[in-house]
Amino acid sequence: MDKKELLYEGKAKKVWTTENPEVLIVDYKDDATAFNGLKKGSIAGKGVINNQMSNILMQGLEKKGVPTHFVEELSERETAVKKVKILPLEVIIRNIAAGSFSKRYGVEEGVVFDSPTIEFSYKNDDLGDPLLNDYHAYALKLCTPEELDLVKKYAFQVNDFLKEVWKKCGVTLVDFKIEFGKLSDGTIVLADEISPDTCRLWDSETGKKLDKDRFRRDLGGTEEAYTEVMKRLTESI
Repeated sequence: MDKKELLYEGKAKKVWTTENPEVLIVDYKDDATAFNGLKKGSIAGKGVINNQMSNILMQGLEKKGVPTHFVEELSERETAVKKVKILPLEVIIRNIAAGSFSKRYGVEEGVVFDSPTIEFSYKNDDLGDPLLNDYHAYALKLCTPEELDLVKKYAFQVNDFLKEVWKKCGVTLVDFKIEFGKLSDGTIVLADEISPDTCRLWDSETGKKLDKDRFRRDLGGTEEAYTEVMKRLTESI
């Protein structure tokens, strides 16, 4: 499968067309951004890790009944995926208070919730990805109630799967962001990626951050943290 035309270049990926109009190629970059692009940098080897980790996890989710955009891994940085129209919703599942949740509601980071929470934000860089609720999403015609119900169902299934996977690796899944897209026939599938860029991952014993927060907060050791979680994942499967 060959890359044809550069369709899109975002903060972390390039997307190319192929000879098949229903299949695209995603090329993962080492570029890193935070705070809606205000902070920019690079994390060596990030593209390889995020590509391969996403593919491992998405194939696992497929087996659990969550449809994804994954087709096949082409190289350490490139993957063929089904072409989707992304729903302009970022879906955030939180198991433990951290990040913007802690700041927004004055909750100490590390407080474990009785049950997972779900948030949605409007995927719009110009507006700063504002939070919204179900009725805002319908008013903006971002999705239908039936589509959002399915997104919620899948999101909690993803959470159950990821918590179990990371628990085996000695890692606590704090929270994560996922995105969904629609195939040409309207089928909703999990898209984008699942990686240390999109998940908060803490070492279960020490609480050490093993994710993009090391970059966001200038903690150092970002490359080592990404490498560590990938090593633990591959050793556990």
